[in-house]
Amino acid sequence: MGKCKTPGNPKSGKKIAKTLKTKRKTKDLDQIHSDMKPETAAKLLHQEVDYDVTGCAQHYCLHCARYFIDMKALKEHFKSKVHKKRLKQLREEPYTQAEAERAAGMGSYIPPKVVEVKTQPVEEDMD
Repeated sequence: MGKCKTPGNPKSGKKIAKTLKTKRKTKDLDQIHSDMKPETAAKLLHQEVDYDVTGCAQHYCLHCARYFIDMKALKEHFKSKVHKKRLKQLREEPYTQAEAERAAGMGSYIPPKVVEVKTQPVEEDMD
């Protein structure tokens, strides 16, 4: 008997890629836009202590939907390229059903509005 040309299961590579893709999944932009509403944002920024989450859920970036260990790491994140890129993505208004219908020819095209997004205020007394 000769050696098999393809070692292992040929479909196993697809399984690994799918698990890694879902592992890195973050919130979509429209979900973040709904989180940026004042009442929801206040709940997310002032969460109760949760020991299962990084930094006990006390240091949260609202725009990137990420938890950080301490205030220093959060401030460094605000200066990072990843955070600035996310702010740029959030400037565009979220896609709606009405916009989808206009794109399909059921109305005239209206360009998406630009939403002003600023980095969340940092509270120093949280340390």
